[in-house]
Formats: sequence, C-alpha cells, structure tokens
Amino acid sequence: MSRKQQTPRSGPNLGADDTGCPILHVDMDAFYASVELRERPELKGTPVIIGAPGARGVVLSATYEARRFGVHSAMPMTRARRLCPQAVIIPPSRGKYSEVSRGVMEIFHTFTPEVEPIASDEAFLDVGGARKRLGPPAAIAEMIRERVVREHGITCSVGVAGSKFVAKLASQHCKPDGLLVVPVDKVVDFLHPLPVAALWGVGERTEQSLRRLGIKTVGDLAAVPVATLERGLGQAAAAHLSALAWGRDERPVTPHVPDKSIGAEETFATDIADPVKIRKELLRLSERVAARLRQGGHLGRTVSVKLRRADFSTISRSRSLHESTDVAQVLYATACELYTAAGLENVRLRLVGVRVENLRPAEGATRQLGLGERESGWREAEQAMDRAVRRFGHDAVLPASLVRPPFDGIDP
Repeated sequence: MSRKQQTPRSGPNLGADDTGCPILHVDMDAFYASVELRERPELKGTPVIIGAPGARGVVLSATYEARRFGVHSAMPMTRARRLCPQAVIIPPSRGKYSEVSRGVMEIFHTFTPEVEPIASDEAFLDVGGARKRLGPPAAIAEMIRERVVREHGITCSVGVAGSKFVAKLASQHCKPDGLLVVPVDKVVDFLHPLPVAALWGVGERTEQSLRRLGIKTVGDLAAVPVATLERGLGQAAAAHLSALAWGRDERPVTPHVPDKSIGAEETFATDIADPVKIRKELLRLSERVAARLRQGGHLGRTVSVKLRRADFSTISRSRSLHESTDVAQVLYATACELYTAAGLENVRLRLVGVRVENLRPAEGATRQLGLGERESGWREAEQAMDRAVRRFGHDAVLPASLVRPPFDGIDP
C-alpha cells in the first residue's frame, strides 16, 4: 500500500469523553520494521524480523505477523529463527531510523512544545495548551496519526488519558495503528482487570512477591491496604504501586531531560582476541559516540570502556579528561589506553563498548590551547563528516582504517 493510500484506522472510542485528558503517548508500530517495509511493500502482511543475521545477533524489531510466533525485540536471533523460520531477516539501517525519528519528533513539536521523547519511536505529549487552537486531545491525536502516515509512511498508536501512566497503557492496548481514550471517570474500570505486571515497577521478582500475597490483577492490588503491601515490598514500592493501581500519577510531561551519558557497544559474531581488531572496533564506537555528542550539542569529560570476556565476565575502566570533548579521535585514544590498562590484550572478548559521561552543553564552550599548541583540526574534519553523513548516509565517509572487507568477524 502506498503512502498516499495508507490511512490510520479509527480508534475504538474516538468519541469518548477526553475532558481532563491532555496527555498523549504516541508509539510507532513496529518502528524499525515499518521503516524497512516502506521500501519493500511486497513484504507487508508477512513475518519480518529486523536484526543482525549473525549467530549472536538480536532482534531489534519484528512485524506483528512475526510476533504472533513469539518473536520479540531483544530476543536472540537464533531463537527467533527457530520460532519463525519462514520470517524474512533484514539487517538494520540505523541512519534511516534516526532520520525518520527526527521527522516524527518534528511533527510532534508542531502541535505542542511539551514533548518528552522516551525512545526514538515514542514520546509523551501534553496538548492541554493546544486545545483552543487545535481542538480536543483525541482530535489532536488523530491529526498526529494522519501526519505520521502521510509524511513518513508508517503508523503509530496513541493513548489519550489524564496521566502518563494510563496514556502509555492505552497506547499499548490499541496497537497496532489505533487510538484509545481512557476517560478520567473510567480509569479504574480500565486498570483493575489488567494483570498486575502492567504496573510500572512490577518486574518478575515483584510479581512473584505479589502472587504470594494472592495478588494477580491491578484490582487485587488496589484492594490491599498499603501497610500490608509494605511488609512484602517496602514502604516506597508499596506507596508507588498502590497509587498507580488507582490511576494516580502526578508526573508532568518534561520537554527536555538532559542526557546523563552517551555510549555505544558491539557484540562480535565470534570472540576476538586480536588487539588490532579490538582497537578498530573501539574506533568505530568512538566515531559513533562522538557523532551522537555533536548531534545532541554535548561535550563529555569522562570516557569509559566496557570489555566483556568470552565467559561473560565484564570489566569497565574509566578516565576523566582534562577538558570536555566531542572529538572521536580523543575518545578513541583514551579508549585504547583504557583497553591496554585493563590487561585484556590478546584475551578473547565477545563485546566492547565506549561511553562518555559528565556531559555539558557544547554551545559557548571554548577550548584552551596550551602554549605553542596548535588546533588539531579533528573537530572540523569530523563536523564535515557529519554533514556528509546527513546528506549521503551513514557509511558515506569513514576513517581509512574502518574501510574493511566483509566477514572479519564483526556484525555490521
């Protein structure tokens, strides 16, 4: 189906009372898979999995047809293939997803400045201030869905509610390609039949603790006195879950949450002990992290590396620089020093990662040169690479050492 022909389906309760429901949770449907299928429309309606095809690859996304077989994101690719052997496997194209994500977020900002991204494919919006200009929240949600389809050829699901927690649950319940309004006076009716695992903060261990108390649904939990919950969960968790069970969530939509750190990591297709190949991967990751720093307008001061051995034991090492940076060559040099200091040269590794912490805004920052020191030119060169990547794609410009033949043991 072409982009012009595709239209979002109507929500199951588009006419529901959305008074007091200014919060939207917008979630793209099978985001990576949907982006790929724009260029391969013949695969629509069939099981498709996005992920590195190697033995150690993981599922990044899957169409709903593949999910019916039990495939889900973060699942090892080997297991996904066993569950759904007929699925088409498509390697990820990360630059493409980032471009679509930016475009979708720009659409959100045309409706309200109160946008809180929580992932590349989902965000909370507070449209309370846009009501007079654009109409009620459900109508705004429908306009957003129509624009996402029209401009990007993918669909999204939107939950409309009076709180972030309920809005997110609503978007999950109307997937794919739906819109669900949870009126303020129907929140309890909506929440209480749900399994208790639907509550934020209920992981596997907490769910087991609640089941020992005979609590299986949100309604069961709501009926238990907080003092009883405290004995099994602790004071903070008991109060938190009891409030959610009654639909109480006072958190506002926060338009901008500063990044605390930026990192990237890679799992090798086969364990690698060759220091030359390890350093090559550290360069690749440093390039990726530096590009994200510049894209976000950040400088970082603390560089860390993550090194996971073949037996899954993991070592981390970090170092604070004399001054903050967004230059890949600086990150790379520091990462290599940390790798050497960890004493793992010639030790088989299955994963390496590079991360930068202690971030601050790059705007207005100036670099202090030492006496007789010259500018290296690396920042300007990398900024030129950024421009080329934005225009021609992720692999348009690479350091010479990263131009490699295929099958060197590293997943693309």
